[in-house]
Amino acid sequence: MIGPYPVFARAHGAGSRPQNLQLRLGAALAALLLPAFPALSQTAVPPAPAAQAAPEKPSAPVPAAPAPAAEPTFPKPDPKNFTATTPTKETVDSFLQASWGYDPNRVWQVQAILKTQVPDVSKVVIFVGDKTGKERPSAVAFFTMPDGKHIISGDTMIDFGADPFAAYRTIMQQQADGPYRGATSKDFELVEFADFQCPVCKEAQPNMDKLAADFPTARIVFQVYPLTTIHPEAMRAAEYGECVSKLGGSGAFFQFASAIFAGQEGLSTPDGATLALNSAVIKAGLQPEKVAACAALPATSETVNASAKLAQDLNIYQTPMLVVNGRQVPPNIPYDTLKKIIEYQAKLDGIALPEPVAAAPAPASK
Repeated sequence: MIGPYPVFARAHGAGSRPQNLQLRLGAALAALLLPAFPALSQTAVPPAPAAQAAPEKPSAPVPAAPAPAAEPTFPKPDPKNFTATTPTKETVDSFLQASWGYDPNRVWQVQAILKTQVPDVSKVVIFVGDKTGKERPSAVAFFTMPDGKHIISGDTMIDFGADPFAAYRTIMQQQADGPYRGATSKDFELVEFADFQCPVCKEAQPNMDKLAADFPTARIVFQVYPLTTIHPEAMRAAEYGECVSKLGGSGAFFQFASAIFAGQEGLSTPDGATLALNSAVIKAGLQPEKVAACAALPATSETVNASAKLAQDLNIYQTPMLVVNGRQVPPNIPYDTLKKIIEYQAKLDGIALPEPVAAAPAPASK
């Protein structure tokens, strides 16, 4: 599975808006599995600096990536560069199709699958390009692990295979237990991990509301994930949210969450947080005294910590993050792209989505 998205983990302040929304091809596969949009998350753990590795010598030379063109033409792969028996080219192509197939303009070619000095560890080299010619073709390399289920790209471990999101999908179906809206079935599940004090999470909520409207057959779950190292009041807000859900149900929770995000500035101080939380509780139709008493219970903090651990078990260390049937997608990328990725994942999982309702024609003017 993709994570922890070093290219997204740049915002530690007020959650500035992305200034460059172009798809950018990077040197690491982890940065390529989704469109790269800067300043789209807040991270609890800063990304590690890139290691200065010595240049490697493949068993056979790999040609350089071609210059950009309207539609890239990759050089013919040399059979001498396919010295490893695993993974097969078909497995690599299936993995890339699952990861990148939502983008009709993205093209790639498996250029090499090489043995390494480590038994059962292979180096895979691919060329990646863009049919429109807007992005320069790039050569991308990663290493497949002996278990056949993981790869390493840069400093990131990623799930691998023809169905790379299946394992995380199972985990989410079993453990994602937060308040939800939409369908009761977990066959088509969108799980949002968010921090109430995170400004970028607040910016993602309009997209989440659009998803609820556009995907009525989806189960949309909210899992609290307070980043306590940078947001001092996030834990208390998450505990209040847990108790609102417990005492008032999912409907009350989403009213509470909407009010908290709307008044997020109040969480900047302890006293302000108390006022903001109590106000949000009242808007959710509950009594602040009862919610505060519930929030003070050790069991409540244990529930919040379990939700945070679930995120970390998925290699998620920044908010917001949306997990779509096991596939991680930042929910505040441009909505058209977000919707396209979700529709594609539903297709991969054999989920039939309802046809969009056509808008009624405007009445003819007299």
